[in-house]
Amino acid sequence: MKVNHHALELEQNYLFSEVARRIRTFQAENPGRELLKLSIGDVTRPLSPIITEEMKAAAEEMAHAETFHGYGAEQGEAFLREAIAGYYQQRGMDIAAEDVFVSDGAKCDLGNLCDLFDSDNTVLLPNPVYPVYYDTSIMAGRRVIFADGTKENGFLPMPDASIQADLIYLCSPNNPTGAVYNKAQLAEWIAYAQAQGALILFDAAYEAYIRDPALPHSIFEIPGAETCAIEINSLSKTAGFTGVRCGWTVVPRTLQFDGASLHDMWFRRMATKYNGTSYIIQCAAAKVFTPEGLHAVRQDIHYYMENARIIKEALNRAGIHSVGGENAPYVWMQCPEQADSWAYFDHLLHAFGIAGTPGAGFGTAGQGWLRFSSFGTRETVEKAAAYLERL
Repeated sequence: MKVNHHALELEQNYLFSEVARRIRTFQAENPGRELLKLSIGDVTRPLSPIITEEMKAAAEEMAHAETFHGYGAEQGEAFLREAIAGYYQQRGMDIAAEDVFVSDGAKCDLGNLCDLFDSDNTVLLPNPVYPVYYDTSIMAGRRVIFADGTKENGFLPMPDASIQADLIYLCSPNNPTGAVYNKAQLAEWIAYAQAQGALILFDAAYEAYIRDPALPHSIFEIPGAETCAIEINSLSKTAGFTGVRCGWTVVPRTLQFDGASLHDMWFRRMATKYNGTSYIIQCAAAKVFTPEGLHAVRQDIHYYMENARIIKEALNRAGIHSVGGENAPYVWMQCPEQADSWAYFDHLLHAFGIAGTPGAGFGTAGQGWLRFSSFGTRETVEKAAAYLERL
């Protein structure tokens, strides 16, 4: 028996595990000292009662023979797929329910999509980047190249026609930088993918946080995307489903590569390796897409975006450059005096009890930057902001 040696190429300390380890050490060495946690990418507000009541009703169905549900469709229940398709259609996109596949979250789909592609493909990633894109590509044995985000390009790298790529990962709004591509920029990426014969894997997990009406929420708002893009999304941050687990992937039937239908391949993969998302969870998810459900979850989104505003304004008062925060729940801060990301993380932690996330953990282009999350409580954010504005 041989192991997958590509998996051994990964750094053994996953970014968020190392952040958690350093926080635990700080707390052990400083018992009773307050921790102001702005590193967390997890939500803190409870689920809306509208959603939990729907979960209770679905659970009650399971208690009666006439309404009991066993195995469902691996690709998702028709009522939820139709609700998600309707969410796209409200913005003028021609997404059919048949093209929507329900799962237990975006992270899982981002990794599982690797099953569809040959290991000989070259993967192009933005840098800095959410670690899952890189780690799953390395585990699959693929060559990885980078398009660097910088202060000069607003952390929105653009395609280079001289560079060949087969699989392109884009995240907008971006995690960790909070930067958002506009329609013209996404059109350039689509033109590049079409010229390369490449596929874009578009992570839209934070689209619900976009405030600027001119910015696209989906790559399918851009003509041509249906020929070269798959979109991954989730209710984790939109509706607080981090502990509930429900996401989806849109794989248009128009996607044809190497003589094969990616839609049919993904359908077959789901049927083989996935037994479907819980019926109870799918009922709750469908409630999110109703008018009253959307109203409820947008209240929580507004709460988190107000947190982002507070953090960003504190940094502005301190004269510290940052991006993000206006259309995403992350604020990407430049470390003063070109400080090392991990060193500045330790400085904030020990000097003020503030925990961020070191930018270097998201890639080489993140060195010298720090990510703050707005998913904390208002009390935590306001206390941290009082320290940050005096940096």
